[in-house]
Amino acid sequence: MAEQHAACRAALYLRLSRDDENSGESESIGNQRKLLTDYAGQHGFAIVAEYVDDGYSGTNFSRPDFQRMLRDVDAGKINLILVKDLSRLGRDYIETGRYLELIFPEKGVRFIAVNDGVDTARDDSDMAPFRNVVNELYARDTSRKIRSALHAKMRDGQFIGNFAPYGYQKDPDDKNHLIPDQDSAAIVRELFTCAAAGTQPADLARLLNGRGVLPPSRYRCAKNLHLKPDKYSKYKEWTSSGVTRILKDVVYLGHIAQGKTKKLSFKSSKTVETPPEQWVLVRNQHTPLVTEQQFDAVQRQISSRRIERGKGFCNLFSGLAFCADCGKSMSTVGTRKKDSAANLACGAYKLRGSTACTNHFIPYEVLYAQVLAAIRCYVSLTPAECDAMFQRLHERLHLDEQTAQQQTRRDTLQKELEQVGRLIGRLYEDRLEGKISETNFYPLLEQQERKTASLKAQIEALGAPEDAAFESVLRRRQAHLHRIIARYADIQTLTPSLLFELIARIEVGQGTYVQTESGKCRKQHLSITFRFLPEAYETDIVY
Repeated sequence: MAEQHAACRAALYLRLSRDDENSGESESIGNQRKLLTDYAGQHGFAIVAEYVDDGYSGTNFSRPDFQRMLRDVDAGKINLILVKDLSRLGRDYIETGRYLELIFPEKGVRFIAVNDGVDTARDDSDMAPFRNVVNELYARDTSRKIRSALHAKMRDGQFIGNFAPYGYQKDPDDKNHLIPDQDSAAIVRELFTCAAAGTQPADLARLLNGRGVLPPSRYRCAKNLHLKPDKYSKYKEWTSSGVTRILKDVVYLGHIAQGKTKKLSFKSSKTVETPPEQWVLVRNQHTPLVTEQQFDAVQRQISSRRIERGKGFCNLFSGLAFCADCGKSMSTVGTRKKDSAANLACGAYKLRGSTACTNHFIPYEVLYAQVLAAIRCYVSLTPAECDAMFQRLHERLHLDEQTAQQQTRRDTLQKELEQVGRLIGRLYEDRLEGKISETNFYPLLEQQERKTASLKAQIEALGAPEDAAFESVLRRRQAHLHRIIARYADIQTLTPSLLFELIARIEVGQGTYVQTESGKCRKQHLSITFRFLPEAYETDIVY
């Protein structure tokens, strides 16, 4: 006898992973759909949506259709979710339990796992947490077996990657064996030949981009039409770092080096790099594209550039200096000036050229001198000058900062108030539909109404200014500056500890050449944010 649920908006959630395919047709998407459709028909549930994640692991809750279903739940499109069993929802017992015990009830969503007899509308689902644990143990054991099998293949010298490295393709007769790819292999050989002769990776990248040669990521997408370039590849052109990775890869000597990364957990897709001594290296497994002599010559070139850049040079502004336009870190680059240690340039420009940003280069010595001068400017202030400066800043910034703080707080409270209002509305709906008893309804309603009153009172109280709190912050900054003046009154050189104590960020603008009385000079804007000042130090330098 079918039940009638006039207000029911049911959704079917179907999931199948590669591991489940081994179980046969019983776990197939088609079988799940038929089972759930029959169950909905028998109980009078109106199906309004269907969500399918085919080929996704139950330990991953970032599945596309699962996330789409959650968005539809938030939009009020569905209030009942049907699955074949709990393992379809997920195999992570903590996350699965969170959805069953917290998220779905809070959003007024009923959840039914047909084969497991779980229905959150009933009070007899005590076995659900134990089933979630069993499902996770199954996923953990499966992950362990897969990892063990993959390590065995790596030790045998079998290639286990999803895609062949640039310059190779998978052997049609053996997917674990690599054979040269005619077009890309020619590019790899050219890179090694030019690099061995002294051409730098950045110049090689510009050369290939100028000829319109597809970079490895886009070439892979061109060979595998099911891959979407916009989603699969971050960069659409050759970069110096990409060229360097190719030049350092032993795969082009015919060797297989695998296990370079590992997952933190079978539940997480995040990977971390493993040290080279932990890689699984098996030699002479496929046709090499370069000779040992070529490869060694290129490594010497790479090493010599690294040593030349060193020579005791330490970039004190690493992690502090950034491009004023794109926000990327300023990176050390070579310089032609004999009396200069290095230039700093926009990291995005260094990596991807003018398509990403402009160079923003500044000689290291110029930046050093300007930062030292700026620090001396403040630490040479008398106590009276320090107090006068803070008084001017106080008058100019007080109103703006206070207003911004109050508005941020008001927006936060308003969002909480709207959320409570929606929750009260769902409580009334659940009461009308019989999902919540009268005994439970009124205490919950009273609790949310008290919260509503509290939030409204806090919003009204924001009308009062917070002069005391604001002035307290200014006084602390002022006292900090007095301490800095006493400590660094006779500063002569910059050190990493000094810079990170005093400075939060340095932004370097794009320089332009201007004509002055002394000739053609370079003009550039610098913005230095000190930790002890409420506004940045701005200056235009000419050198």
